[in-house]
Amino acid sequence: MAEGQIIKALSGFYYVLSEGRVFQCRGRGVFRKKKVTPLVGDRVVFQATSETEGYILEVCERQNELVRPPIANVEQAILVFSAVSPDFNAKLLDRFLVLVESKRITPIIVISKIDLLDGESKEEIACYVHDYRRIGYGVIETSAVTKGGLDELAARLRGRVSVVAGQSGVGKSSLLNALRPDLRLKTGDISTHLGRGKHTTRHVELLEVAGGLVADTPGFSALEFDQIELDELPHYFPEFRTYGEGCKFRGCLHIAEPKCAVREAVEAGEIPSYRYDHYVSFVAEMKERKPRY
Repeated sequence: MAEGQIIKALSGFYYVLSEGRVFQCRGRGVFRKKKVTPLVGDRVVFQATSETEGYILEVCERQNELVRPPIANVEQAILVFSAVSPDFNAKLLDRFLVLVESKRITPIIVISKIDLLDGESKEEIACYVHDYRRIGYGVIETSAVTKGGLDELAARLRGRVSVVAGQSGVGKSSLLNALRPDLRLKTGDISTHLGRGKHTTRHVELLEVAGGLVADTPGFSALEFDQIELDELPHYFPEFRTYGEGCKFRGCLHIAEPKCAVREAVEAGEIPSYRYDHYVSFVAEMKERKPRY
């Protein structure tokens, strides 16, 4: 028996990476009885007589699990947002950050296309970079054209399992191609590595990039907060956790409660007002959703 990690699942086969080799395996019937479906990213115990004949015997306990994309044991999310074209979208970034924080996945903010910035927009992006770094997030400014920031990004990928996420057109494929040119990912569609067309079944695959494993996937396709409870939301804003300890009431939602230390920090300029505005809109969104049964 050996141990490895599933890097691809396709047509009933699981491709397990173990000590630099990939083994094609099937799942044992016991998984169906236990209603366990092996996922890409799972660490497994398997037995193989050759690289094309193997069986998965056990799925090890998962660190975390995403539904869309279906992947397990993700260590970090590379959140790619372009400086321009499309313009930097802080509210969408904050939505991604909440979802990633809720899954206990480390977010890395990557701002792409910095080579396209001019004077005024350069100052605006510099302010965002300063704000998010002050909160405690890792922020990398990159350019697939000038190769700026790629060494730092490669260092972050090394030895880790990562998913890459971000809206269409921000340069996710361009960055991965710059890190590993032989991938030849089609610009504008990070999930065409295997030549998949629009109408073929998409699947997740972990690709070796810069000494780490990166999910070849469209990223998070579901951006709703349907798996998060309202009272959990403040915990996914790290700066709120810090200032929230000074609130008068335990469980303060930081909306209308008296003597709220978070709102005081916003008024004092210690928390960016746009972050708080995004939080308020997320609270309103969650209050309007249908209850779960």
